[in-house]
Amino acid sequence: MNDPCWPAPSAHSDGLFQTREAAGSPTSPPAVQSPRYSLFPGTSPPAPAVSRARVEQRVVYPQPKALIPSRKDVLVLTPWLAPIVWEGTFNVDLLNQQFRLRNVTIGLTVFAIKKYVVFLKLFLETAEEHFMVGHPVNYYIFTDRPADVPRVPLRDGRRVVVLQVPAAKRWQDVSMRRMEMLSSFCEQRFRHEVDFLVCTDVDMRFRDHVGVEILSSLFGTLHPGFYQASREAFTYERRPQSQAYIPRDQGDFYYLGGFFGGSVSEVHQLTTACHQAMMADWASGIEAVWHDESHLNKYLLDHKPTKVLSPEYLWDESLLGWPPVLKKLRFVAVPKNHQEIRNR
Repeated sequence: MNDPCWPAPSAHSDGLFQTREAAGSPTSPPAVQSPRYSLFPGTSPPAPAVSRARVEQRVVYPQPKALIPSRKDVLVLTPWLAPIVWEGTFNVDLLNQQFRLRNVTIGLTVFAIKKYVVFLKLFLETAEEHFMVGHPVNYYIFTDRPADVPRVPLRDGRRVVVLQVPAAKRWQDVSMRRMEMLSSFCEQRFRHEVDFLVCTDVDMRFRDHVGVEILSSLFGTLHPGFYQASREAFTYERRPQSQAYIPRDQGDFYYLGGFFGGSVSEVHQLTTACHQAMMADWASGIEAVWHDESHLNKYLLDHKPTKVLSPEYLWDESLLGWPPVLKKLRFVAVPKNHQEIRNR
């Protein structure tokens, strides 16, 4: 008997990739019922009239004070005027209301290749508890082991889409091919189904709220090991022969490769550019020091993100403890043996 929260999958082919879908409810509507529109100026359809009832239901919240900063202990705005998201800098109820009015759908992508599939159950269970609660979500799971994807009960309006992809011999190759696959699916599928993409590592669990406060045209996340470091200490690619090269006198932040995203069009541009840069490096016989993360940092240096997430959004408490500057730990590493998992 099929689990009512995970109907029998229907399989179809997207070129080299096999897909399988599961919805949060047997009566859930198809993912795409009408054309999607961008949420950014110049491309949105005319906004519908707001009824008096809708106005009366607006969230009541404290008035912001122009002379009282939301946080005094951290940087909350970049030099290019992008917000840096920390606990205490946003009102989640107000943001949820605004995003519900826009009727957005969020796609969450993860790669569960080889033994990394073992992390999916905890990842999905905790995502259902903390990730974009109250909003439609598509979980896009790239894996070479579709039969091992666990069946997890889903909220209404949320579904799992399994995308079968080939494995790779080295974990570094899995990491670098991620950009190619994301670029391909942005064009083939994601742009028709979701408004925003959030691209994360799978060997993690959600521990606290991660919601629409992160959404923006293009966002990156401060690496937990470098958010206090000077640019000279960043582990950028320092060899001029690489397309990911960043000189020691340049750099804003060091962004991690395990949590980035934005609108589908912006993620498509980012992943396409990074894939092309990696192919250029391959043709030159060089591999960037931190693989796709090195190329991500080069891209975000040249194409400034419109929002930056604090290390609350990816942290490893076993390695770094819990410093007072972090009011919440939202998305945290799962303890593991890296060598055991990566090489099998």
